[in-house]
Amino acid sequence: MNKLNKKIKMNGGMSYIELIVVLSIFATISSIMMFNYGDFQAKVDIKNLASDIALKIVEAQKLSLSGLLPPVGFSTIPNWKPSYGVYFNLTSPYDNKSFIYFVDLDNLKDYTGGSTCTGECLSKITITKNNSISEIKVFYKDASSAVLNDLTITFSRPDSGAILFSNSAQLSNVSYVQITIVSPKGAIAKIKLYPSGRVQIN
Repeated sequence: MNKLNKKIKMNGGMSYIELIVVLSIFATISSIMMFNYGDFQAKVDIKNLASDIALKIVEAQKLSLSGLLPPVGFSTIPNWKPSYGVYFNLTSPYDNKSFIYFVDLDNLKDYTGGSTCTGECLSKITITKNNSISEIKVFYKDASSAVLNDLTITFSRPDSGAILFSNSAQLSNVSYVQITIVSPKGAIAKIKLYPSGRVQIN
């Protein structure tokens, strides 16, 4: 009986080598998980940003269709139709880490405020977490495409379709425009806007 108890006691613990092996396995798994978590978080952040931009475009469309008057302090021209939009500009003094939400007070369907949110600007939305807009591209119905430095997306009542301007010239025969956003870790999301007003996130 004593011999049996001694045998059980001797085999009951872990050796230092076994403990070190188990701890190193845990450390390796933890480091892999932490590395992958950073990539996963970057993908989640960039998808959230794409959704936020798309929602701002849809908000402009909704406010235009609902006939919302601009906030107090904004004067409009006679016979003004409720028109709201979103403006992107990747050139200086603008930047690729912000965009502007505006009310189209002069009915020109193009943003005429400044980079510091004046004039028609309702709010300047800053992109956080070092994410940025990397490219704005227009795809035409004839299968050609062009990279844009700026893009104005305006909606004007009663039409739900998007009016697209770049460099103060209206874009025609457009299949869709694509706004590409990127994170520092290389995660990418694309927002597609069709002239019909439909917004799609890829």
